[in-house]
Amino acid sequence: MDVPPVWFMRQAGRYLAEYRALRAKHSLLELCHHPALAAEVTLQPIARLGVDAAILFADILLPFEPLGLGLSFAAGEGPQIERPIRDAAAVRRLPAPDPAQSLDYVLEAARLVASALPADVPLIGFAGAPFTLASYAIEGGGSRTFTRTKAFMYQEPDAWHLLLERLAEFVGCYLAAQAAAGARALQLFDSWVGCLSPQDYRSYVQPHTRRTLALAAQSGVPVIHFGTGTAPFLEDFAAAGGDVIGVDWRIPIDQAFDRVGPTRAVQGNLDPAVLLAPATVRERQVRDVLARAGARAGFIFNLGHGVLPETPVEAVRAVVEQVHGG
Repeated sequence: MDVPPVWFMRQAGRYLAEYRALRAKHSLLELCHHPALAAEVTLQPIARLGVDAAILFADILLPFEPLGLGLSFAAGEGPQIERPIRDAAAVRRLPAPDPAQSLDYVLEAARLVASALPADVPLIGFAGAPFTLASYAIEGGGSRTFTRTKAFMYQEPDAWHLLLERLAEFVGCYLAAQAAAGARALQLFDSWVGCLSPQDYRSYVQPHTRRTLALAAQSGVPVIHFGTGTAPFLEDFAAAGGDVIGVDWRIPIDQAFDRVGPTRAVQGNLDPAVLLAPATVRERQVRDVLARAGARAGFIFNLGHGVLPETPVEAVRAVVEQVHGG
């Protein structure tokens, strides 16, 4: 196409009235566990926004259920891990489930969506990266400081690497299974990896992410490698793999292209909060991203993270129209 494709992380979610109507009847996990409902949510933004891709509705923490860690969502508090990993013995006790069986409901949702989408709108499958999953598993939920995660990483390095090895195998196979179910692209979310120093990323995370992405790449579909806060080690992050490198708003998109190199596409990177700004501010910042990307091949317009719940639908639609209008 003559203009960049555009889609949004969390484009199916709480800012849409039709999604809130479903959530009034079903919990988040119910929506995820029932393929027809997950497919309905995935499809909601396509006609409403005019985006160029669908992103499968699921949650990155769903693997914790077959891994025996337990998962629930408390109102207003985010995810709660019932049996967090706090020692090496807990890592060794982890089972090795087959994602194609243990998360078959996600794959069925992918099949339903793929069969319902227009031919020119691809479905994107996704999963959480080993580090981000490990951080939730060790912290027992979300965190601002990742103190438990880093302490485990430093104090129990053998158990740490074993944990990430197991997560890498599971996630890589899970992504490949989504492609087999109809996803025409895949995205690996490393949402919290920016809390690490460049040296720690290289030592404790990069080899496991590389393994995950290599397994996903065996599916034959393009793979997007996305992280936040990766500007201090973007070259190392890109070296872990991925056909497309997703970046957040903390680095200008032209600098990201220069640092990633000419062989990779780049996705990003409008600050999600800009969608809450006055139209003149929003339009100026969208123009800046587009101008910095210029005529480079392989640019995908997106946010630097997910759509915020309080975002007006009209603002999201207006960004799509602006990007498509050049």
